[in-house]
Amino acid sequence: MELTQVHAEAVAAAQTATRNFLSTHGDRDCCGFAWVTCYEKGTSKLIREMKKLGFQRSYGGGYQLWNPSGSYTQSITAKEVGAQAYVDTFRKYFPEVKIYAGSRMD
Repeated sequence: MELTQVHAEAVAAAQTATRNFLSTHGDRDCCGFAWVTCYEKGTSKLIREMKKLGFQRSYGGGYQLWNPSGSYTQSITAKEVGAQAYVDTFRKYFPEVKIYAGSRMD
């Protein structure tokens, strides 16, 4: 499957997971951020394509996509669920790629 299709499916999974979490638990959690980080060589074809999809170089290494669900909630857990759904979907198609969900409180 092409990377743009995988990305679209992963973003949709992140949106669904975040929406489902919020409908079950509401928006009353700690404020925070979530993202996904890919630790592949910056000159690789994969990273060059991922940068076109919104990934940016991270200060801590790797390439990150912040808030893959695109949710405006402040709930850190809802955003974490979305970021993990993105990673899980991405790994279905690219299991060898080093991609992880991350988060921090605000």
